[in-house]
Amino acid sequence: MISALLVVLVLAADPPAKNDAMKNLMKDAMAEGPDVSKLPFTADTIKQIVVSYQPKIQGCYEDHISNKKKAPEGTLKTSFVITPDGIVKTAKVDRKASTLKDPALHDCVVAVLSTMNFPKPPDSKDHPIEFPFNLKAQH
Repeated sequence: MISALLVVLVLAADPPAKNDAMKNLMKDAMAEGPDVSKLPFTADTIKQIVVSYQPKIQGCYEDHISNKKKAPEGTLKTSFVITPDGIVKTAKVDRKASTLKDPALHDCVVAVLSTMNFPKPPDSKDHPIEFPFNLKAQH
C-alpha cells in the first residue's frame, strides 16, 4: 500500500503550447492528458501525467515571463494534493523556494495544475506531491 506518495521530479522545459492565451491553455489542458482510468497509481504514472501538462506550464512561462527584455530562467517549486478521487486540490507555487517570482506566472501554473486528473489512489487517501519545474525561454 502506498501510505504517502511524495514525488519530486525535475523537468527540462518542453516546447511552448500551440495557444499562448491563458484561456486557450486552460481549455486545452482540460481536454488533454492521459486516460487515467486505465493507469495504476504509481510515481511513474504521476510523472507521466505531469509531463503531459509540461507544454501548458511552459506556455504559462512564455506568456508571462519570456516577453520581458531579459527573460529570467528558473525554477517553480509546486505542490498539490491528489485526492482519493484522483483530482488535484490545494495546488500552489512555493514562492519562497521558487526562483521565478512573477505572481501572474504562479496563478497560471496553479490553474494548469488544478486541471490535472490522476488515477484514484488504491488506499483512498490524499497524496501530497511536490514537483519543481525548470523553465527557460525557448529559442
